[in-house]
Amino acid sequence: MPGLAARAGGLIAGSKIKTVMTRSQKLAENIYECLMILDANAYARDPGGAANNIKEMVENCGGDLKASRLWEEKKLAYPIRGRHKGAYWLTYFSIPTDKLSGFNRACQLNDLLMRHMVIKIDPRISDTMIAVARGENKPSDSGTSDTNETSSTDAAESNKAGETVKAADA
Repeated sequence: MPGLAARAGGLIAGSKIKTVMTRSQKLAENIYECLMILDANAYARDPGGAANNIKEMVENCGGDLKASRLWEEKKLAYPIRGRHKGAYWLTYFSIPTDKLSGFNRACQLNDLLMRHMVIKIDPRISDTMIAVARGENKPSDSGTSDTNETSSTDAAESNKAGETVKAADA
């Protein structure tokens, strides 16, 4: 049945069908979020080196770094490797799906990282999340913050006007 194999995109070799992929066909590159817990002492000694270390790790695995920043430093719920404090680092990057396991392995071998978690980001919200991580776009609380700011500003102005009238009466 050569017609069936040709339509399936494969070549017939004996009784087996082999699929041939060209270099132009790529696996999907998804955007991932990685939350890392760094050794707080190592981070405090060299914050710039820690940031470069993470950037190089992503790029060496074939990824493209979108955003990377310190989230916060805080006390851990339980000691990890004898450490009681950790620096939480948030990173967004795109990487081919087949390279993700190599990235996870690189994270496990990195002495700076104590723990990490990688999740795939929904493409519909990835641009917004990356912008927020970069500090370009601040999220609003379902539109209520704009009205609260306006009403509190109006209230403050009316309060000042009331104080002015009271001061004029006195």
